[in-house]
Amino acid sequence: MILEMVRANGAVSLRELARVVQTSEVTVRRDVRALEAEGLLDRRHGGAVLPGGFTRESGFPQKSHLATAEKTAIADLAANFVEEGEAIVVGAGTTTQELARRLARVPGLTVVTNSLLVAQALAHANRVEVVMTGGTLRGSNYALVGSGAEQSLQGLRVSRAFLSGSGLTAERGLSTSNMLSASVDRALVQAAAEVVVLADHTKLGTDTMFQTVPTDVITRLVTDEPPPHDDRAATELQALADQGVQIAVAGASGNSGGDSVPPRQARRDVALPGPRRGQGPGAVPGLRTATVLGETSAGAERARVADLRRR
Repeated sequence: MILEMVRANGAVSLRELARVVQTSEVTVRRDVRALEAEGLLDRRHGGAVLPGGFTRESGFPQKSHLATAEKTAIADLAANFVEEGEAIVVGAGTTTQELARRLARVPGLTVVTNSLLVAQALAHANRVEVVMTGGTLRGSNYALVGSGAEQSLQGLRVSRAFLSGSGLTAERGLSTSNMLSASVDRALVQAAAEVVVLADHTKLGTDTMFQTVPTDVITRLVTDEPPPHDDRAATELQALADQGVQIAVAGASGNSGGDSVPPRQARRDVALPGPRRGQGPGAVPGLRTATVLGETSAGAERARVADLRRR
């Protein structure tokens, strides 16, 4: 069953494999090693992919059932970075679709998107204006792509872009498996003052064919907590932080509040031990600053946000 899931989806996390086959991650990891030894799949950070180095893109039906708890937690946390009256762009993807559901009650929000799924999630939001790009419909992810989509974004300027993708590494940044999707995502990035990437831990360290956002252009990464044994994902997060990406980490059991925007959460600054790094005026040598989102209601999930400053 493990091999069938990887062939169907291109990439699957150990957590998801363990859930489907109803066994422990330790057992799944052992089975994945055996399949890798036979050349049938490759192990990656916290998961398994098709052999050959670059994962292929999965269709929407497969993506929508993968890492659902993680995507929910990421969307809950990412919604806190959107303010009333903002103009933003939201790219295509199942995680950005989850984010859109949480933005439906943000007053005065303008959302520019090339995703039919994002537009659908906001279609009945009375106080949100939705602007769709032109372009050709790509049925596998319900997104508008091509020159029409790119040209409709020319001259546009918004506060921030929220994007997802197939893989994220500190070396190459965000990437995807489809050339047309990558080209539109680059156009979305050009329209934004800041870039926020939404990516669950299974995408950390995964590299795919077409680069969409270089690491030095990414303002913030919103991700979930990697499993305790996933040292390579943690290493990738630190490498991204070392290059100036602000890291926001949400618990995998985040709120499942449907279409509502999660409560705004109070912030508190704490000091984390770390290497000596220049942080500008007022920084304390030998410490790096973290911003933690704390609970403001009994039902709010605990989340940890670490904003790691540029060197």
